[in-house]
Amino acid sequence: MTEKLKVIISNNQKKVKVPTGIRMLLRRCCHAVLEQEGFDSSAEISISFVDNEQIHKLNKQYRNIDRETDVLSFPLGENGEYDINHDTGAKMLGDIVISLEKAVEQAEMYGHPFQREVAFLTVHSMLHLLGYDHEGGGLEAVKMREKEESVLTQLGLKRNGSYYLDEE
Repeated sequence: MTEKLKVIISNNQKKVKVPTGIRMLLRRCCHAVLEQEGFDSSAEISISFVDNEQIHKLNKQYRNIDRETDVLSFPLGENGEYDINHDTGAKMLGDIVISLEKAVEQAEMYGHPFQREVAFLTVHSMLHLLGYDHEGGGLEAVKMREKEESVLTQLGLKRNGSYYLDEE
């Protein structure tokens, strides 16, 4: 059981109105991931909402990829070792940056609610903060996807259909 979880959420964009309840949903996502992973310390996570232009700049600056993306994760820990907030004793897991503009596009593209898309991006990023990686594909990517779906199903956000678009 996660002791205490602090999720700091800031909205740094004006393109997408942040729906009521989204902050609570993201806190539930973070909590569910930590619980699933057996993380039993106090933890702190920061989540920022940005637009496509802002995430494009960050993606170029930190990953040398010159385009927007949906979410970026900035883990503060390595191999299970995390910085500690000396005021609270909480492990600082890192920062999540979500393009709400991109989330709207992807929700429409995949035909599911915006809430599910933002929840998916949060869960996906939380797993990155805990050291999971899918960049190499293969078994790691499959494991990560299974963990994501497990958390989302637990939160009542089971996926409806496929992530792949019909090319017809």
